Amino acid sequence: MPHSFGIRARTRHMFRKNIKDHGMPSMATFLVDYRVGDIVDIKANASEQKGLPHKFYHGKTGIVYNVTPRAVGVIVYKVVNGRYLEKRVNVRVEHVRHSKCRKEFLDRVKSNAQKKKEAKEKGETVQLKRQPVMPRESRVVSIKNNVPQTLTVQPYETTI
Repeated sequence: MPHSFGIRARTRHMFRKNIKDHGMPSMATFLVDYRVGDIVDIKANASEQKGLPHKFYHGKTGIVYNVTPRAVGVIVYKVVNGRYLEKRVNVRVEHVRHSKCRKEFLDRVKSNAQKKKEAKEKGETVQLKRQPVMPRESRVVSIKNNVPQTLTVQPYETTI
């Protein structure tokens, strides 16, 4: 067969849906509120062909710069010849979802604010910076339970 270079070429596994996710997207997909500045992940939904992004943008994370009734405009950075180009991709809402990349950061901000508030009430200072994992403390291995064993070579025997 001739070599195919179509827009959806080599996407058999990329656009595949899980076994229980077949069919059209649920109504909750369309009711998600997107605002300018939100961080979103582009994940193509193969059951809806309209507004499908190019396969290159599948799995990429970008920032919403435009919101229309059925679609959002997303700014994605693409590496071209060693430099980053800002690409503006218009994608329907079926193919985007809010990114969870900032969830851990936002949770840490809330917990730090709570710790700071509690420390201020007690009149203490609290360390809010993340610390690298320190080396394990030293320990002594006792000989009582760990008796050294002598290993010797066993002669090879055949059972034929």
